[in-house]
Amino acid sequence: MTSPVEAFSAALAAEHAAIFGYGVVGAHLVGPAQIEAGSAEAAHRDRRDAVSLRIAAMNVTPVPAAPAYTLPFQVTDAPGAMKLAAALEEGAAGAWREALAGTSGDDRKLALEALMACAVQATRWRAAAGIVPVTVAFPGATQ
Repeated sequence: MTSPVEAFSAALAAEHAAIFGYGVVGAHLVGPAQIEAGSAEAAHRDRRDAVSLRIAAMNVTPVPAAPAYTLPFQVTDAPGAMKLAAALEEGAAGAWREALAGTSGDDRKLALEALMACAVQATRWRAAAGIVPVTVAFPGATQ
């Protein structure tokens, strides 16, 4: 079984990656879609900060962000940016889903709320990008 520190460290790494990816997403969007990307990035920043504080409270140094992350595919336009945003949310959801097993109490509540938020945001991006299906049966599970 994964410890809370391991669970949160993996989730923190996923939040760092999502924040990096949203920099690419936002650069390819305009108008309401760009505003949505900014809001989603802010949510990841808030979760990053919350989980960093939890890790620090366990007397462990939170994992820092990497200088750069490899994206799953090249983004050259708005549809690709929305597809990347969905992938970022799915990746973060996967990390938070894994964190559920290594947490309990308030820590598990944080992980569950993060998983749900990522799943909802991924659904929004899949709908905006025209990805079918729009929803998945088990958010965060490898399909």
